[in-house]
Amino acid sequence: MTTDDLGRNLTRAIPADAEHLSRLHDRLAAVALADGLLDIAYRTVDSPVGSLLLAATDVGLVRVAFASEGHEAVLQGLAERISPRILRARPRLDSVARELDEYFDGRRRTFDITLDWRLSHGFRATVLRHLPEIGYGQTATYAAVAQLADNPKAVRAVGTACATNPLPLVVPCHRVVRSDGGIGAYRGGAEAKRTLLTLEASS
Repeated sequence: MTTDDLGRNLTRAIPADAEHLSRLHDRLAAVALADGLLDIAYRTVDSPVGSLLLAATDVGLVRVAFASEGHEAVLQGLAERISPRILRARPRLDSVARELDEYFDGRRRTFDITLDWRLSHGFRATVLRHLPEIGYGQTATYAAVAQLADNPKAVRAVGTACATNPLPLVVPCHRVVRSDGGIGAYRGGAEAKRTLLTLEASS
């Protein structure tokens, strides 16, 4: 039997039905999760700032990524830094997706999501843990955040921490702006940052 014959036989044996394949995938994910074989679950969600990749370990949400970052590249980075046992598995991230929907609908101002902070270290981690202190609809300058982090001279380091935040939206680095009134850099791009600030200001 040639490779082409085998391929045709497999095509006949496996229904080319997207819904059927999705159900098979969901069953595989459920088995992997139940057997402790799934280290990172992921899914994507649509949002006003584009497609978002959500990834979670058994500890909590570990990554939120914008489409501009390249979702495949982000997953590869997670495989290298945490574990290659990654699978699309919606159930572990259903509550995160629901809270993000509520946020974008203007019905949620804070997140009740357990976070896995392992991708942030040192001063960057310190900065990120202070960002939820900036209230919904409010902004703070990079200098003010440096003060919050007990290192008032580290304004540039605060900017780096925000720019490399692995958990944007949930850890609200979009609320940090420049002291001259400029919007500042953002992992998802300036337009996404403006969208989020406008959304919060109008709610």
